[in-house]
Amino acid sequence: MLNRVRSIAFMMSLAVSSAAQPAVRVHGFFGVDSAAVGEVVPYVLTASYPSDQQILFPDSTFSFAPFESSGKRFYPTHTAGTTSYDSVVYFLSTFEIDSLQRLKLPVFVLQQGDCVAVFSATDSIRLRYRVTMALDSIAMDKLPLKISTAYQSVKWIFNYPILLIGISALVIFGIVGWLIFGKRIRKYFALRRLRKKYETFLSRFSTALDTLSRESSNRKAEEVLVLWKRYMEDLEEYPYTKSTSREILRNISNVGLGNALRTIDRGIYGGYKASVEPFHILQTYSEQQFQKREADVRNG
Repeated sequence: MLNRVRSIAFMMSLAVSSAAQPAVRVHGFFGVDSAAVGEVVPYVLTASYPSDQQILFPDSTFSFAPFESSGKRFYPTHTAGTTSYDSVVYFLSTFEIDSLQRLKLPVFVLQQGDCVAVFSATDSIRLRYRVTMALDSIAMDKLPLKISTAYQSVKWIFNYPILLIGISALVIFGIVGWLIFGKRIRKYFALRRLRKKYETFLSRFSTALDTLSRESSNRKAEEVLVLWKRYMEDLEEYPYTKSTSREILRNISNVGLGNALRTIDRGIYGGYKASVEPFHILQTYSEQQFQKREADVRNG
């Protein structure tokens, strides 16, 4: 196609040369008769002018509407006598859908302090449609639609780099946060566990004392004592459940606690009627020890 354009441009130059007219003459035409939407086609622009004048052809900043320029090719100036001949091939494409596309281009004659545009005659090119049937002119019930309800598997693309960046950021923030607030966080959860265990013991111990006050028996008194020993063993990490009252009192110097344990032992093992009063002393002692343990954790 480019060879054809060169031949046409050369023939136009010869024709203009034979006329040998000193005036500026511009001729423009498409190198093909038809084109599809988006197809690049050549447009030839030739000019003959007096050799003592200067002319300029449109550059890439010029509007070629309704076409878009994708490049151009210049041919050397040819001078015969007092007339010069120039030609340029522009490579254009259109994305309009009109059946006939028209174009005319100028050359600019430089004058003192100004320039004059001399246009070529309008040339046209026919648009070649790829789709021969206009869908909006077809009845809905006659549209050539293909219906399928079959599952279409679509490849799932996961953004692993973003995932790795997010995980890395979380790990870094977690380490920094733990270094700064780790001690405070550990203390908070330790106090929370301590308080929850004490509240659970207090609820169960109170329920057991209510039962003992209604159904006084040595067996129930022993159950309440074992419940107290288990809590104290967990609180102070001392083997209360494996120790007798005498062994406990060797390690704990508390007169009230000692009297309460001895009274409870006499009721359980001596056959005396079990009383709830000594157990209230055990409950008070547990509360005091819990408060000490809580203060140690909070200030530790």
